[in-house]
Amino acid sequence: MGTIHISLFVMLILGVYRSSSEILQRQKRRWIIDSFSIDEGYKGPFPYSLGKITIEKNLTLFKIHGQGVDEEPKGVLQINEHTGDVTVHRAVDFEKFHVFRLTFQALDKESHVIETQLGIEITIIDSNDNPPKFDLESYEIWIEESKLQGTEVITIRASDDDTSKNNGIFNFKIVSVTPKPHELEFYLTQNNATRTATISFKGCLDHETAEKYTIVVEAKDCGDKIKLSSSCTIIVNIEDGNNHLPYITGQTGPGRVKEDDENVLVSRLQVKDKDTKGTAAWRAVYKIQGDKNNNFRITTDNETNEGLLYVEKPLNYEDTPLKNLTISVENEIPYHSCKVVKRTSTGLWVITDGVTIGSATGATGATLSLSIRQVTVTVVDVNDPPIFDKPNQHVKLSENVAPGQYLVTFTAKDPDIASANTFVYIKGNDPADWVTVDPKTGKITTSKIVDRESPFVKNNIYNVTIYAVDNGKPPMTSTATLSIHIADENDNTPTLSQSTIAMCQSDGPSLANITALDLDEEPYGGPFHFKLLGDVEGKWRVDPPQGDSVNLVKENVVHSGHFELLLEVSDLQHQTTVHNLSVTVCHCLNTARPDCRSRKATGSAAGGGALGIIFFSILLLAGALLAAFLVSCKMTNIRPLPNEGTGQSLIVGNTEEPGTDCKVNFEALNHGQKVPTATIKRSDIRKTTAGGRLSENAAYQTKLKEINSLYGLITDSNWEQRRSYREHEFTRNSSMRSSMGASSAMRMGHQHRNYMRAVRHSTYSAQQQVDVGRCETLIKVLKQRVTNLQAPGEELGDYAPHVYADEGDTGAGFDLDAISIPEMAFDLDLKPDLIVKFSTLASICMPSESTSYSTKTSCVMEKLETATLIQVESQKTNMNIQSHF
Repeated sequence: MGTIHISLFVMLILGVYRSSSEILQRQKRRWIIDSFSIDEGYKGPFPYSLGKITIEKNLTLFKIHGQGVDEEPKGVLQINEHTGDVTVHRAVDFEKFHVFRLTFQALDKESHVIETQLGIEITIIDSNDNPPKFDLESYEIWIEESKLQGTEVITIRASDDDTSKNNGIFNFKIVSVTPKPHELEFYLTQNNATRTATISFKGCLDHETAEKYTIVVEAKDCGDKIKLSSSCTIIVNIEDGNNHLPYITGQTGPGRVKEDDENVLVSRLQVKDKDTKGTAAWRAVYKIQGDKNNNFRITTDNETNEGLLYVEKPLNYEDTPLKNLTISVENEIPYHSCKVVKRTSTGLWVITDGVTIGSATGATGATLSLSIRQVTVTVVDVNDPPIFDKPNQHVKLSENVAPGQYLVTFTAKDPDIASANTFVYIKGNDPADWVTVDPKTGKITTSKIVDRESPFVKNNIYNVTIYAVDNGKPPMTSTATLSIHIADENDNTPTLSQSTIAMCQSDGPSLANITALDLDEEPYGGPFHFKLLGDVEGKWRVDPPQGDSVNLVKENVVHSGHFELLLEVSDLQHQTTVHNLSVTVCHCLNTARPDCRSRKATGSAAGGGALGIIFFSILLLAGALLAAFLVSCKMTNIRPLPNEGTGQSLIVGNTEEPGTDCKVNFEALNHGQKVPTATIKRSDIRKTTAGGRLSENAAYQTKLKEINSLYGLITDSNWEQRRSYREHEFTRNSSMRSSMGASSAMRMGHQHRNYMRAVRHSTYSAQQQVDVGRCETLIKVLKQRVTNLQAPGEELGDYAPHVYADEGDTGAGFDLDAISIPEMAFDLDLKPDLIVKFSTLASICMPSESTSYSTKTSCVMEKLETATLIQVESQKTNMNIQSHF
């Protein structure tokens, strides 16, 4: 690089004494001088001098700006401020920067004012620093071995980033092929315009010789100083072709099939092929010859490559008992053979490109044939079903025709000629049971009147199935169908879809839809004629009078209410029927959808007066209930219980009669022993002597001792103890009774305890003491019966329920064990004087009150009610005992 001397005559022409403003104006001017050049191929050392800038004027400060200095690529160039020497500090890539554009400045030494400003261009010289590059470093392809020579195997492409003439031009070359081909050569065709190369082959591809080839291709440029290159690898996989024909080696399977069987495997054919297993060249394809009716099909087993022969359609033994078939086999892809005959230096080689299968001759004159095999299939005879001559027949019939009408005759024949089977005709599906079938002749006749409107008739057609069943082993059946086309008659009157109508009250006429239906078809159906009967003039009308659907019109003179109208409906044949039309007129909540069940409110809501009346009624009812609660004694009539089949009742007894002597027969209280009967007569107690009370006391003492000796009721030591215990037990057990006599029994218990406490401090009359003894005896008997029914500590009635009688069965009579009272057994048919006897018992429990019966005293009646309840409970107890035994 030489030093460039620059003379600036411009400064001398303009003058050195110009003002500074003029100098500033000159600074805006730029000069472009000859450029420097940098070789991108220079490898060092760095830095090196690129050149020196010289200016005639003695300016000592130099500066440069632009690419390579303070712009990308930075740090490539530097200038010596005092000498103007430019140096290069690193390499530059031509492919990125072809030229550097810089600005040179010369500054005044003292003022640092720019005196001179010039533009400088530095050119980058290209060098061969980029080798050609392939699009891919490695390629892999697959090609069939049956491809003929000259076939393009693959096309590859390369590029070079160098732009100079020689550095950017490159050539392709096949460097190596592994393994070494036999009767095969790969060659390359280059296209400089597209910078591509196409690889083809000469000769024959053979999968058995080599399954793949690895080809290395090189691309080298034409650089002046140095030549650069790169390579890629191409893997060519040879797919196995069909260069070996399959051949059948054997046959297995029954080779027999029953007639009428289908989709049955008959035989398996074994085959052998030397091509690669699983490929299209190995998979076998079988074909059948001699199957005119297409009764057979053959498929290939994907695993074993065997041929599977099936019966596709049933065979008929009567047609032929043996079926002879010819089976051939080949591959999915055509057979191919290749052999090199002669190699040439230019062009393609001379080869045989294959052998034609069959009668044609290949290039070498050789012919090959497909492997075939004869297969015989034996058909086994079975019982065939009868065959109808006409399996589907149609007849026409008018509805309502009389039974016995002949329809059609079905005939069938038996295809089994060798056998002497007979068959009969029977009826299959006949949902309405309208026809009969002659089992011998197949004659079909009607057995009932046929109705076209039956739900079993679809589109005026009634279908019946007929069977022909033979007597073979096993019996076989054939089916035929009879379609009866039924002609319509006018045998149905019009009906209404809705006979109850709701209409809304309005100021003008109101409308409601009426729709008529007729099961008959045209011309026996609609449109219909409608007519209202009765006194409807000016009130009701039908508009229009004819159609399938009409409007019932209500005039505004008809008020709300329910109306029954008579509507006459006639069809096109004037067949008429009269229907009752129920119409309700009301004020509707929704006039679009009349509904008289939800009517508008016609009256005002209940006011405050009505609420006051309701509130007063509630108070009055509460007062009545309170008064009833406060009343403790009232006149009570004992009414009979309703007879519900259990045989239990209470007898009304309200006749006042004098009491009679009673005889009580008790069971033994101890150890269940029978004790004698004791009779206590009033005549024995009430002796008419001067010391009447004394005599009564004496008589009482005598009878009382007799009772004590018989029953062990009262002794000096345990009198008070037993009496107190019985008071407690009587009260407790009485509280366990049903609610019918609970309140009366409770009051009786309280009054009895009061009486027993008073008796300790009073003097008894003979009559009173005898009555006390009776009460004690009765209480003990009741206690004993309760004890027999329950375990100690358990409440009464804790036992399994027992059915005494079924509902409504009044004939079942059960013997109920009443309380044993001698000479007065409890009988449901007793006379009404029973109330007097219970009145006496009640007077015993209340000795301070009069013992006479009075209808004005309801307390005596309450005691009577309690005693009656005890008697009924005793009956139930005996019934439970009997049921358990």
